[in-house]
Amino acid sequence: MKGKRIAAGLLAVLLIGMSVPMRAASALSEEEVKAPAAVLMEAQTGKVLYEKNPHEKRACASITKVMTLLLVMEALDAGKIALTDTVTASAHAASMGGSDIWLKEGEAMSVDDMLKATVVASANDAAVALAEYVAGSEEEFLRQMNEKAQALGMADTTFKNCNGLDEEGHLTSAYDVAVMSRELMKHKKIFDYTKIWIDYVRDGQTQLVNTNKLIKSYQGITGLKTGTTGQAGSCISATAERDGVQLIAVVLGAANTKDRFSTASTLLDYGFANWSVATPQVPPEALAPIPVLNGMSEQVETTVTADGVMLIPKGKDAEIQYQISVGENLTAPVEEGQVLGKITCILDGEVLKEYNILAKTSIPEITFSSVFQLLFRQLVSM
Repeated sequence: MKGKRIAAGLLAVLLIGMSVPMRAASALSEEEVKAPAAVLMEAQTGKVLYEKNPHEKRACASITKVMTLLLVMEALDAGKIALTDTVTASAHAASMGGSDIWLKEGEAMSVDDMLKATVVASANDAAVALAEYVAGSEEEFLRQMNEKAQALGMADTTFKNCNGLDEEGHLTSAYDVAVMSRELMKHKKIFDYTKIWIDYVRDGQTQLVNTNKLIKSYQGITGLKTGTTGQAGSCISATAERDGVQLIAVVLGAANTKDRFSTASTLLDYGFANWSVATPQVPPEALAPIPVLNGMSEQVETTVTADGVMLIPKGKDAEIQYQISVGENLTAPVEEGQVLGKITCILDGEVLKEYNILAKTSIPEITFSSVFQLLFRQLVSM
């Protein structure tokens, strides 16, 4: 009877707990964020928890290398290149100024060592060498960088080089930096590099020390990239994880490295103090069999795959509402995996997540032939 009531109605609703405001317990003041532009984003959900001039177009210095590294990691994952491949520095790569590892034209290093130099020491020459190896030239790699930015919806961004040296028109925004940082974080191998404090290349002859000092001082820090130039000021995209919450704190244009790191720490502290993640639940009612009209079976078993997480104010797990909706008059044939309804997770009227109720098996339509075959099998088995 319970299943029939679900099928007969347009909507069945299960509410657990009471609604609460979807906001953090406290807000950051302008004085605490010592930079002209900043964004705090939760990486798994993409939810922005704090923003200050998020779409203001600014130079970002070596934060540019987040996109460079993203394309390199994609090439690795696709099998186009390997960590053991040898990269030979061109005259162009060796000519880079600013932060570098003093590559000489013709000098060869593995992709692995070039990645270390790019991530840990923010080496401009190593970044260009990797770009040329992946795409054949920095120009082609640059085209791919801008193409990827467009695909990610980075409307504020135009790349003019792959390492972040000051160049007219080379601009992005705090929001766009968070977006590309989030995408890079999907490639877990990158953390093998971003969490390095000290390492070596050239058989131990060249020491690399991480430009991200939070690696030594901030609990849960995982990366990601720093940058400093005259036009950009002091910048950072800082990533950290605690208790399943993955945060990205972007700071652009800070006056100095002290303000850069303190502001990133403040943003991360704010996120961890006020937010948590919850795993979606599957209410038992969602797994109730659903009646099927004109089917070889009178009902179909259901299944639900609830993955991912939901970002909520701390301590509000039990106050999430689960709304179950199932369409009426389900008629055969029903295919295995067919969407029969959905579960919507709600907090204070805001939809946190939706996931589908699926048919666990197929239910064929009743036909004269199918009924005859069923009767024949029953007779034979007697």
